[in-house]
Amino acid sequence: MTEIHGTPRPIPLEELKFLGDPLADAVVAELVASGTTVAVNEVLAQFRDNDQPIPDTLPESVRRFLIATDNPPDWADLDRVASAYEFFVDDGVHVASVLSFGAMVNCYAQPRASRVLSLTHRLNQPHRRLSETSQFVLNMMGPAPFGSGGGFVPTIQKTRLIHAAVRYFITHSGEWDVAADGVPLCQQDILGALLIFSVQVIDGMRRIGISVTEREAENYYYVWRVTGAMLGIPADAIPETLAEAQALNAELVEATYGPSDEGIELTRNLLDLYEHMIPGKAFDGVAAAVVRQVVTPQVADWLEVPRARGWSRAVGAGARLMRVLERAEDRSRLATAVLDKAGSLLLGGSVRTLTDGQPTALTIPAGLREKWLAAGVCPAAPGEPAPARGGRTSTTK
Repeated sequence: MTEIHGTPRPIPLEELKFLGDPLADAVVAELVASGTTVAVNEVLAQFRDNDQPIPDTLPESVRRFLIATDNPPDWADLDRVASAYEFFVDDGVHVASVLSFGAMVNCYAQPRASRVLSLTHRLNQPHRRLSETSQFVLNMMGPAPFGSGGGFVPTIQKTRLIHAAVRYFITHSGEWDVAADGVPLCQQDILGALLIFSVQVIDGMRRIGISVTEREAENYYYVWRVTGAMLGIPADAIPETLAEAQALNAELVEATYGPSDEGIELTRNLLDLYEHMIPGKAFDGVAAAVVRQVVTPQVADWLEVPRARGWSRAVGAGARLMRVLERAEDRSRLATAVLDKAGSLLLGGSVRTLTDGQPTALTIPAGLREKWLAAGVCPAAPGEPAPARGGRTSTTK
């Protein structure tokens, strides 16, 4: 917040480009100077639940950071956050589909964000990015993500420290000009990612024919608004309403889209991963076809998403076909493959952890897991038989 004659005013978007996360940045700088990053990572890897006491073995600077960032903002309406849970119960798998096939690709349409990823050597690690995004969203989908029984607060706190580490190493790499390009992974970047994962996910769901009511859309965005404040974005920079967020998305995010070598390579690696995760030659090209249905044609062309002619006729025919598939989900093998398999890419399987790159199963919040298992849309954990397919938890909106 800046001031004119003592009167607060919102931070201009351009200033966000030069703003990092002072709390987290100070912690990471101290850990690097003391050479304790590995030991701290090992302790934080076991810190997963909101109710879990902060480990005594952490350095005092880390403990202070975790205490200072432990609570949602005072203005947060946790009852409203909880009301989004039913939307996640009904359509969480479809949220995952659009996140994996649309939102992540739209992130790569931002040349600046793609360059940051290239400098962190993640161009060839789509498993890792998928894991990070997956667990973040899954923890957000619980019935009380910020309260007792949830696990989202430690996820947010560790994400802030990861972002701070990326900023530290890129700014000290000699390959980034802060004066010209701003701070890498600045608050403007994080706000842009929030809009992609909220506003654009709602738009993408509707583009493929998934019914999302205005109330559901507003509540889904509200959870992200609270999340943004806890990620360290200045609260007055985050739009209060979905309509305001849609307008800012057009100004701040979509206006920056364009082609880049890094974005093209990131997209190619992601599509290769998806194609390997979908078994059977019959589904070759389906991932690219779904991406082209969820993102705009211009973004798909910029990122050189292949045109899969056969699947384009099935998936790219438009929202009308996907609405039919959604209504027929309980009895259509094609619908099951396109919608549920797409969601399971983000929610299931063996991916990689944030800390050491070893294979791990993602943790689905217990309440969602129970309901999704009953509906037959929850991916089986390793060693479990695949769930029997049932009906949707809700068939009307």
